[in-house]
Amino acid sequence: MAVLTTETGAAPSAEEPPDTGARHRLTAVTGLAALSLDAMASVAYGPEAIVLVLAAAGAHGLGFTLPVTLAIAGLLAVLVASYRQVIRAFPDGGGSYAVAKTHLGRRTSLVAAGSLVLDYVLNVAVAVTAGVAALTSAFPELYGDRLWICLVVLVLITAVNLRGIVDSARAFIVPTAVFIGAILVLIVVGLFRDAPVSTAASAGHPSVLADNATTVGALLLLKAFASGCSALTGVEAIANAVPSFRAPAAKRAMRAEVALGVLLGVMLIGLSVLISRFGLQPVEGVTVLAQLADASLGHNWGFYVIQFATMVLLALSANTSFGGLPVLLKLLARDNYLPHVFGLKADRQVHRHGVVWLSVVSAALLVFSGGDTNTLVPLFAIGVFVGFTIAQTGMVLHWSRERGAGWAGKAFLNGLGALLTGVSAVVVTATKFHDGAWLIVIALPLLVLVFETVHRAYGTIGERLGVGRIPEPPHRERSLVLVPVSSLTRVTSEALTAAVSLGDEVRAVTVCHPEAEDRAATEALERDWALWNPGVDLVRLPSERRSLGRPITAYVRELALTEPDTRVTVLIPEAEPAHLWQRLLQNQRGAVVAHAVRRDTDAVICRLRFRC
Repeated sequence: MAVLTTETGAAPSAEEPPDTGARHRLTAVTGLAALSLDAMASVAYGPEAIVLVLAAAGAHGLGFTLPVTLAIAGLLAVLVASYRQVIRAFPDGGGSYAVAKTHLGRRTSLVAAGSLVLDYVLNVAVAVTAGVAALTSAFPELYGDRLWICLVVLVLITAVNLRGIVDSARAFIVPTAVFIGAILVLIVVGLFRDAPVSTAASAGHPSVLADNATTVGALLLLKAFASGCSALTGVEAIANAVPSFRAPAAKRAMRAEVALGVLLGVMLIGLSVLISRFGLQPVEGVTVLAQLADASLGHNWGFYVIQFATMVLLALSANTSFGGLPVLLKLLARDNYLPHVFGLKADRQVHRHGVVWLSVVSAALLVFSGGDTNTLVPLFAIGVFVGFTIAQTGMVLHWSRERGAGWAGKAFLNGLGALLTGVSAVVVTATKFHDGAWLIVIALPLLVLVFETVHRAYGTIGERLGVGRIPEPPHRERSLVLVPVSSLTRVTSEALTAAVSLGDEVRAVTVCHPEAEDRAATEALERDWALWNPGVDLVRLPSERRSLGRPITAYVRELALTEPDTRVTVLIPEAEPAHLWQRLLQNQRGAVVAHAVRRDTDAVICRLRFRC
C-alpha cells in the first residue's frame, strides 16, 4: 500500500499513567555525580597548577602552596554561597545567562552565555586529556597513544550521555565515590606520615624546580592563584542545570551545591597540606597527585587504585559539560540565539543535538592539542570567571530590587563574590595571555557575534511569517496536482489515486529528451497512457538537457504566471524497498525532483512512498 510520510506519535496506553519525566531527572546524589565531576576532578590538576608556577621560585616558592590554596578555598566558599542564591532566584536554570538576561541586559547575557559555552567545551577536552595523563603516569608505555585513548574515552562518554543524564549519573556514582574515598584516605594516611613512604613514581624523572631562585613576588603569587583557580571550574554547573533535578528542584540543587563545595574544599586543602608536609617537588612526566599517592600510600596497589580512580574520574568529569551545556543551548535556542534544533528533547530528557555538537567540537580540540593537557589548560578557567563575575553582579541588582528579608546581607555576599571573581578573571587573563589565553579573548566576541547573527536571522524570518500577529483567515484556492511519471506501474496508479483525492485538477507530467531512445520511450508511454485512459492528462515537457528537475520547475513557474490563483502541488511517487540495502539500488530521481522544485518554486511538495 502507499504511505504518505508524516510525523505521528503513538497514543499512550489507557492503563499506563502519564510519564511526567521525573524518573529521568536527578536527585541530590545523582546530581552530584552528574554535574560536579568537573569540580571534583580538578583536585588532580588544580594543586599541580599552583606547584608548577611556584616552582619558578625554587623550594622557597613551594612553601606558599598552602596559603595560595587557602585563598582559592575562600573564593570557593563565596562562590558556593552565591550560587545557592542563584539557584533559589532562578530555578529555571541558565546560571549567569539567566541572571544577566534579567538584570544586566541582552548583550551582557550573551557574553555570559558565550563564556559558559567556551568553558564547557574546554572542560571536556581538559578533563579527557588529564584523565589519560593520569593513566600514562602509571603506564608510561601508553604515552605515545594518548590521543587515540582520549578519542575513545570521549566516544564512550558521549554514548552514555545519549541515553540520558540520569543513566549517566547512575553509571558515574560508583567511580565518583571511589575517587572521593581514595583521595580522603590518601589525605588521612598522609597526615600520619612524617616523610614520604616511597618516591618510586618520580625516580628517574627530571625536576622542574628552578635553581637559585628564592624571590617570591606578588606577581608570581597572583599567577599561582590564577592557575590554581582552574580547580573552581564546574562550581556553576549545578545552577545551570536546575531543571534537570526532581521536584523540589531548587532545594535538591542547593543541597548538591553545598555538598560539592564541602568535598572540594576539604580535598584541595588536604592535598596542599601534604604537598608542604612532604616537600614535594614537581617532576616531568609524573603528576603531583601520583607523587602524593606514592608518598602517602607507597608504590603498591593503593598507588594504582589512586591512579586508576583519578584517570576514570578525570575522564568522566567531562560529563559536567554534557549535563550543563545542552540545557544552556536549549535556553539560547528558546531565545532565538541558536538554531531551534538545540531546543529539541528526545526520550529520557536528552538534548541530543547539544550532546553531539559538544562531542564533535571537543574531539576537534583534542586533535588540535594532540591529547596534551598543558596545551589546553592556559585556555581554561577564563570563561568561567567571566560568567562568575556577571552572575554575582546581576545578583546584587536582583537583591537590591527585590529587597526581601535579609537582602542587604545577600547583596553584600554577591558583591564580594563579584569583586573577587572579577579580579580573578583579570588576573587569569593577564597571566595566561601569552600562553594562549588570547584565543579566548578573540573567541568570546566572535561567539557573541554568532548569537547576534542567529537572532537577527530569526527576527527577519519571524517578521516575514507574521509571528505574533493574527494572520488572515484561510480561504479556498483552486488546487492543481502535478505527478511526474516515467512509466506505467502500480506506483503510478497509487500516485494518481492520491492526487485526485487531493486536488481539483490532476496532470501527469513526463520529461522528454531529444535522443532517439528517449523519444521512443516517451511515445510508447503516451500510447500506453491512451490505452489505459486514467482520466488524467499526460503533459510532455521537452528538455534539451539531461535534467529532470529543471523542466518540471520551469513548468511550475509557468503555471504560477498563467494561473496565479491556483495552488500547485507536486506529488512525487517513489518506490521504497523493504530492505535497507535494496534502497541503494534506487535511482534517486524523486529526491532530485523534490530538491529542484523546493529550491526554485513555491509549490507544495508531497513525496508518496510505495513500499514494495
